[in-house]
Amino acid sequence: MGIPVQRRKAQRVMVGNVAIGGVSPIVVQSMTNTDTADAAGTARQVFELAEAGSELVRITVNTPEAAAQVARIREQLDSLGCNVPLIGDFHYNGHRLLTDFPDCAQALAKYRINPGNVGRNRKEEDPFSIMIEAACRYDKPVRIGVNWGSLDQNLVVRMMDENARLPQPQEAAAVTREALIVSALNSAKRAEELGLPHDRIVLSCKVSEVQDLIAVYRELARRCDYALHLGLTEAGMGSKGIVASTAALAVLLQEGIGDTIRVSLTPEPGGDRTQEVIVAQEILQTMGLRAFTPMVIACPGCGRTTSTVFQELAQSIQNYLRAQMPIWRGQYAGVEDMNVAVMGCIVNGPGESKLANIGISLPGTGENPAAPVYVDGEKVTTLRGDNIAQEFQKIVDEYVARKYVKRIES
Repeated sequence: MGIPVQRRKAQRVMVGNVAIGGVSPIVVQSMTNTDTADAAGTARQVFELAEAGSELVRITVNTPEAAAQVARIREQLDSLGCNVPLIGDFHYNGHRLLTDFPDCAQALAKYRINPGNVGRNRKEEDPFSIMIEAACRYDKPVRIGVNWGSLDQNLVVRMMDENARLPQPQEAAAVTREALIVSALNSAKRAEELGLPHDRIVLSCKVSEVQDLIAVYRELARRCDYALHLGLTEAGMGSKGIVASTAALAVLLQEGIGDTIRVSLTPEPGGDRTQEVIVAQEILQTMGLRAFTPMVIACPGCGRTTSTVFQELAQSIQNYLRAQMPIWRGQYAGVEDMNVAVMGCIVNGPGESKLANIGISLPGTGENPAAPVYVDGEKVTTLRGDNIAQEFQKIVDEYVARKYVKRIES
């Protein structure tokens, strides 16, 4: 049994059929990178992200052409049996789009508003209040998402000036962090004054440096009980983006801070957008906060494992388990908690295999060409020959069907 994390008490917010905050599990979300005006392409990517396990999906709503397709995207997803809530990401002209396209405003489950670029200081209209009024009219929650790349410069300048007049001024970075928090909290207060209920607000303050993110969210969590969305903005590509996001989010999650997360990875050219979903899930699962898919335990390899057989089998099994989860999730309760061990030699192989639900200990260099298989700590068979992968996969399938409770179809 793992050590439980004491979660910060946050206000519960309903986004469509998904609960954020309160005692609800931490929610994984993602964002499309398609042109939202391409309804078919966007619906397809939303569906792929949802199939990978994204529980909320954000789409860009930046033009009249995009706004005009949001309801159609929702309809296409519904026809596929995909009920994942859609979040509209608005900047600059969101007030006009929500006003001019009521079908868009209604089809979205939540609006994301960045107070730094909603178009302040306009005499003829107040974009922020128009967007909040739309949220009230259609009964939609709002994420007030502050980003240090688009922070309200009037606020920053004022706070910098005030800081400069202090006997012992703070460093500019500290003032910027405070400006992020003030922007989020003041905007939330104003939204409530405009009629948006307290339990319809989610806050985020995103930065791209790990230590800054940790400092900002610690202070934000101390000052409010709003549900908080975590994410390291512009995390980067590949291992850098994964490591930076994990380093930041893991610290905050361990302290009980955070109710929903996104890992903002820059995809490789032509890369799979669903990677950000998988990384977010694996952060939560390896920390023991949630379970999404059976985990594969595999050794790193050493001079005793000069063959690539165990590496290939570990990869094959991991890919198979993830591919099966959309099916298993609807059929078997609890299968996401299963552990599978694929080990490479006699040193730790048998012991690790016995600790997993199902484990296989492959032969290392110079060892007897046999692979004992353990199920719930007991050796059940020994595999040999060229079809070890297929035979082991069959054992996994049979174990799932036997071990986990079959869900009753409604």
